[in-house]
Amino acid sequence: MAQIQVQHQNVPAAGPNGGAAPGGAAAAAPGGAAAGQFPTTSLYVGDLDVNVTDSQLYDLFNQVGQVVSVRVCRDVGTRRSLGYGYVNYSNPQDAARALEVLNFTPLNNKSIRVMYSHRDPSIRKSGTANIFIKNLDKTIDNKALHDTFSSFGNILSCKIATDSNGQSKGYGFVQFDTEEAAQSAIDKLNGMLINDKQVFVGHFLRKQERDTALNKTKFNNVYVKNLAENTTDDDLKRIFGEYGTITSAVVMRDADGKSKCFGFVNFENADDADQAVEALNGNKFDEKEWYVGKAQKKSEREQELKSRFEQTAREAVDKFQGANLYIKNLDDSIDDDKLKEMFSEFGTITSCKVMRDPSGISRGSGFVAFSTPEEASRALSEMNGKMLISKPLYVALAQRKEERRARLQVNAN
Repeated sequence: MAQIQVQHQNVPAAGPNGGAAPGGAAAAAPGGAAAGQFPTTSLYVGDLDVNVTDSQLYDLFNQVGQVVSVRVCRDVGTRRSLGYGYVNYSNPQDAARALEVLNFTPLNNKSIRVMYSHRDPSIRKSGTANIFIKNLDKTIDNKALHDTFSSFGNILSCKIATDSNGQSKGYGFVQFDTEEAAQSAIDKLNGMLINDKQVFVGHFLRKQERDTALNKTKFNNVYVKNLAENTTDDDLKRIFGEYGTITSAVVMRDADGKSKCFGFVNFENADDADQAVEALNGNKFDEKEWYVGKAQKKSEREQELKSRFEQTAREAVDKFQGANLYIKNLDDSIDDDKLKEMFSEFGTITSCKVMRDPSGISRGSGFVAFSTPEEASRALSEMNGKMLISKPLYVALAQRKEERRARLQVNAN
């Protein structure tokens, strides 16, 4: 099990919220669950190995107290485990004891994660008392993170973010049952050295909230585009001058003096600049709808475009993750149309391709992409190993190049 050491650090770390961490750190302490606050008998069990059965779950949890029911959640179509389940006890005391004793216990050589099951999803989704920890040492696992933060209060949820190979991404989340506990953890641990790495600990913000916070960065210089060709510097001064004192206003022009239809207005006060953007963005002048926003440096624009591109790419990968199948051991007579016909009964196919060498001869392999991971999972379950023209098909989830390389390196070690 990973060990964790919290060390004092004289230099405080200022995170996105701007707050520096005061000195002091919490001693690691297991448990810490205030079970009395949760008179529930139902437990959520996550991070299950895909081969764990209901009976295994029952045998493990029944050692602690009288189990009423257990259930490993499975895909409706394939009956494959979804990696989590539920255990119900006859009384809250047994549930509390199981949470204390069995959290992070290995089952099929994989540590399970136990939490109280909250029927009301708003508790989980509200983000209340949820904190974000980044720059974590990659050896820190769920238990080490739980042990470090449990001394501040009762933990509802604790999770290290991992990649497809189960390796830590260097950040995680802890949700407490009270805001006071979360704030105490932030105050004590933000900026501390944990396993010789200075960590940031702060309130968790959803993407929309993070974007809003970034957009509220103070600025004085305003960019305005989609101007009419006859708009002048004086026009900008007059229109923007209603919102505060302007130090400069200019319409950009080419070498011949023709307007480039965009310009810049610089305010003396950042609040006035913000107010002007709020009031004028999207307004029409001379039948032209203006875009008005913060003027960005070239590096800022490039970073924003890069972030947008990466986000779009991530969303595309996430959307089709698990929906793309790799097929090999295909007979030479199978072309794209036949391959599509073979798999079309399992759902909507978005793309289908038999791989061929430069001379057009089949390589005996191909790819089939479905519109949803559920459809792909059903096709994988039904078609893997199926005999086709005297050959058994091999069907698996398609992996990205970096995933295959990482898996090969792990196997090599």
